[in-house]
Amino acid sequence: MASNELIDTHQHLWVMSERAYDWIEPAYGPLYDDFRPERLAPEIPASGVTGSVLVQAADTFEDTFYMLDVAHRSDFVQGVVAYVPLDRAHEASAALNLYVQDPLIKGIRNLTHNYADKKYESDDKWILRPAVQETLSLVEKSGLSFDYVAVNAAHIENVPVLAKNFPDLKIVIDHLAKPDIKGKVWEPWASLMEAAAKYPNVYAKISGLNTASAPDWTVADWQPYVDFIVATYGANRTMLGGDWPVIVLMNNYVDVWKAQVEVISGFSASDQEWIRHKTAQHFYNL
Repeated sequence: MASNELIDTHQHLWVMSERAYDWIEPAYGPLYDDFRPERLAPEIPASGVTGSVLVQAADTFEDTFYMLDVAHRSDFVQGVVAYVPLDRAHEASAALNLYVQDPLIKGIRNLTHNYADKKYESDDKWILRPAVQETLSLVEKSGLSFDYVAVNAAHIENVPVLAKNFPDLKIVIDHLAKPDIKGKVWEPWASLMEAAAKYPNVYAKISGLNTASAPDWTVADWQPYVDFIVATYGANRTMLGGDWPVIVLMNNYVDVWKAQVEVISGFSASDQEWIRHKTAQHFYNL
């Protein structure tokens, strides 16, 4: 019998009244608020989700330690994707030495898609800078994984370089690199994602598709993108993530998860198991 496990590999939390999230501005409307786990809890039973991975939402240690606090008091949270300053290897090394002592820390992420920020000097290749590469080598040696946020073609082009430089580092491309589903755009997204898939340490995360779609999206809009990813990466390198609370810009947690389960429903039972939970368990060592 197939397992009913369903792991949300991309869940954020933030409490703006307690710590800084400098990318969240009033213009983001409903996101400019506090999102604690208690706010999501009522929606979880109807979503079918059985466990989650908390993912950093700020390039700060405060965000990481808040997630850890929640994770250590939760039976639902199975892992945390934490922050280290990727361009400051010595500081990152000190943090990693602490992180590997906590079994709930599974991976590392920075908001590296936010290259318009002055700290990144609008550099789409920031992730390839020597100082960052030095830190990623430490992440690779630590055994932790790496969530990479890509939102344009230049970002996706970085993935094969990272995969080649760090063959023992498991890398997942968050949100499928945000394809333009609303505009029904296919290239160069598809070719670049295919090039990244040639490296066995690169994985794909189906998440955040609703906010890449038109307001009246349907599962049929997502289907060709998801079918392509599963055919290209394989079910054993594809996982699901809810991207709460960012998804509330257009929808709610239950509706998004119903759509995500539906969009993979045509695959074999074995493939669905991988996409629903087994890939996540392997990638994040849950």
